[in-house]
Amino acid sequence: MEKTGVLLVSYGAREVAMADALLRSPNHKVELYIADKQCNPFNVKHAAKHVVIPSLDIDDICHFAMANKDHLDFVLVGSETPIIKGIRDLIEEKTHIPVICPKKAYAIEESKVAQRILFEEIAPQANPRFKVFNPQDYPAPTDAKADVYKWLDDLDNNAVVKPDKPALGKGVGVWGDHFTTREQLFEHFLSSFKSNSVIIEEKVPGEESSCMGFCDGEHFISLPDTRDYKRAFDNDQGPNTGGMGSYKDQKDYLPFLTAADREAELSLAQSVFEGWKKKIPDNTALRGVPLYLAFMHTAKGIKILEINSRPGDPEIMNLLPILKDDFVDTCYRMIEGTLRDVATQKAATVLTYKVPPDYGGYSTLHSDKINKADIGTPVDLTKAQVLTQKYGDKIRIYPGSMEIQNGQTYALKSRAIGILGIGDSIEEARQISQEGAKTITGGALWNRTDIAAKEHITKSIQNLEQLRR
Repeated sequence: MEKTGVLLVSYGAREVAMADALLRSPNHKVELYIADKQCNPFNVKHAAKHVVIPSLDIDDICHFAMANKDHLDFVLVGSETPIIKGIRDLIEEKTHIPVICPKKAYAIEESKVAQRILFEEIAPQANPRFKVFNPQDYPAPTDAKADVYKWLDDLDNNAVVKPDKPALGKGVGVWGDHFTTREQLFEHFLSSFKSNSVIIEEKVPGEESSCMGFCDGEHFISLPDTRDYKRAFDNDQGPNTGGMGSYKDQKDYLPFLTAADREAELSLAQSVFEGWKKKIPDNTALRGVPLYLAFMHTAKGIKILEINSRPGDPEIMNLLPILKDDFVDTCYRMIEGTLRDVATQKAATVLTYKVPPDYGGYSTLHSDKINKADIGTPVDLTKAQVLTQKYGDKIRIYPGSMEIQNGQTYALKSRAIGILGIGDSIEEARQISQEGAKTITGGALWNRTDIAAKEHITKSIQNLEQLRR
């Protein structure tokens, strides 16, 4: 078995899923060198060398790469911040080790304005109506009010407000969800407008899907659709989060979509990729996951909500465990420019995140549901890991915002642990995921209980049918 050294830049559960996929390689004996945001229990257990860099500073990560470069075959990056700051450019320049992620100039999620302009050139039919507001155009931020209200007249108030910067899934404000008056909308607008441009775009009703793919720079290979749950609480209540869970159907598209919808998604993703690639002189610059697309399926076809230039969290966790191909070999094909196909099993997957009591404002809004004595206690993963004896490869436990302190594992402030169920149906996968979540105790952790529930999926099916009628 061939030995392969990989430096993994790890932020949370998404990268633990990557580590797990690498370690399960049938063709390579993988040695992991992990630059970690925290002392993650999975990473500590499985890394040949492990270093904690809380800021994920790219210079510190590069120093770690240089110290171990004789043992490294490639570097894998999942988190947006190091990608945006140019980790690939730096490491490849200093060490000549290939890095799997887009180059700094093509980390397109850094600017929502740049995204909209790109879509307007390549796929205008998929662009919602939008207007960009720049702080430099107004003597004071509040002077933009008249122009904002005039644009709201055009949109009949059905607007989405987005800062022109990465917001980790939490900076977007939507009419009817986050605000119901223009005063509330403008207050949200000002919270970002003082320092950044802001886009106000048309709110498009429909059903959302996530589509991402692997890329060797020349070829973009789409992976199956997933659907994530941004809202903190059951029944899609509460504030937006980084994502409380996600699901994938047994087939490559979601239950509320058709095979024709899937073909339309693939065609649009390929058009965006090919149009973007023509503007880029470096045919390796988009290596990795350059397009993680949020699609909205509407009565008027597909609209693009946004693009990210990294693997989705949590959605990539739905996909990595069901790759038919050796993930290490897939990584090599991305580096070598020989990626032509990525095969996946016909399986359904459901990911549920357990999170700490303050996440999403839960401890304030649902204080009666929290065992106060449990707050800050160690998290016990023993029973969840025992479930692997019952379900085998149908369950995966991915620690995220957790760290080892004095020999005990504690949850930190963000999404603590992802529990993935794999099954022949969404419901089977969901039951496994929820059972795994119930077995994890300590830390007053909580989770949504309705990720991929039948009533949600039925509602999505009915909603899209109604819109299309």
